[in-house]
Amino acid sequence: MEPKVFSEIGKLDKVIIHRPDKGLSRISPQKAEELLFDDIIHLPLMQKEHDIFTDVLKFFAGNENVLEIETLLEQALDYSNVVKEKLIDDIVRFEELPAKAKRTMMELDSERLTDLLITGYCEKEDSYLFDSIPNFIFTRDIAVVIKNHILITKAAREARHRENLLARFILNSHPMFLETRKNKKVIDLNDIDLFPPSRRGKSVSMEGGDVMIVNENYLFIGHSERTSQHAINLLKDFLFEKHIIDNVVEIEIPHERNFMHLDTIFTQINTHDWVVYKPIIYDGIGSLVKVYNKSGQIKKYLSVKELFLEEIDPEARFIFGGKGIYPYQEREQWTDGCNLVALKPGVALTYDRNLKTEEAFEEAGYKILHAEKLLKDIAKNKLKPQDIKDTIITLPSTELSRGRGGSHCMTCPVKRN
Repeated sequence: MEPKVFSEIGKLDKVIIHRPDKGLSRISPQKAEELLFDDIIHLPLMQKEHDIFTDVLKFFAGNENVLEIETLLEQALDYSNVVKEKLIDDIVRFEELPAKAKRTMMELDSERLTDLLITGYCEKEDSYLFDSIPNFIFTRDIAVVIKNHILITKAAREARHRENLLARFILNSHPMFLETRKNKKVIDLNDIDLFPPSRRGKSVSMEGGDVMIVNENYLFIGHSERTSQHAINLLKDFLFEKHIIDNVVEIEIPHERNFMHLDTIFTQINTHDWVVYKPIIYDGIGSLVKVYNKSGQIKKYLSVKELFLEEIDPEARFIFGGKGIYPYQEREQWTDGCNLVALKPGVALTYDRNLKTEEAFEEAGYKILHAEKLLKDIAKNKLKPQDIKDTIITLPSTELSRGRGGSHCMTCPVKRN
């Protein structure tokens, strides 16, 4: 399979997700902050909500094209014992485990080892060897497809480093990505040898929620609390050197938990339509935009709105989260009102709890359709994917929203048409 993503809104054809696993059920209030989760969750309800999300994705992309990262990990472990042992060595070293832990892990079959690597729980020992990785449900952050290259990102916080190890293992070992590896189209920010010696030695962190390919000429990168300036410079120079993209747009956003990634304040749902947090994206408060061109030119804009109207898309329409009204815009940005994933142009997924943002969608000409209603109509053979146009599909989100990540965060598209 060759990865292919040239925009944020092309028809979603293949996507990687992760169902909330039992590791989330052992997060205590004391551990939540350390593990970068804002609240403790009720796992059965969270899984039910995520299953609805998954069923909607399968309706549009096809059952076989919605890939569970746990399954990919298990398959990759089956593929090669050599790389399996290296992964275990990396985990033992990172988690500072005793030598006997390696022997225990090597004796596990792929299914049980996969469960251990994700949840931290060892069934054989009936004990936890290390913490869970609750943010693994946000598969957007671990990798991004840029045209037909795969970028393996590097997390800013130690709590997410095991996610990096597992993502690197899958993308460097799973047979599905064999052609991509052969064609040297894997860009690994964790690989120091990928970059010239003069660029080494500084902090490199970049998470997928900060990276968006807007079209074949423009890649957006948020300079946030999770993505460092050095990482942006490294990736930018690499992309230009390999002639992968013409323009890299760096968008400075406040380095705060509220605005963790660019996609918490800015996502695309249609050819000209963007859902945005008005103060930063439209008004330019706390933001600065730099456009780096492959020829070495640098342009500066005071807001993303100004960039679009002057350079990228003068017809761009900005739909404001919370209708751009205080306090609703702040409340609904916090509950991912601006974080949507497009299934095709004009059809996108969001949470059902952002009522003012729903009003803004309706005023912009979109229909609101709850996911459960959609799935009931599908079961009655009343609907086909091509029947749904200009629609925002709302997902149940009592528990999913506690993780501070929306539908965009929970999807890693590997193929769009």
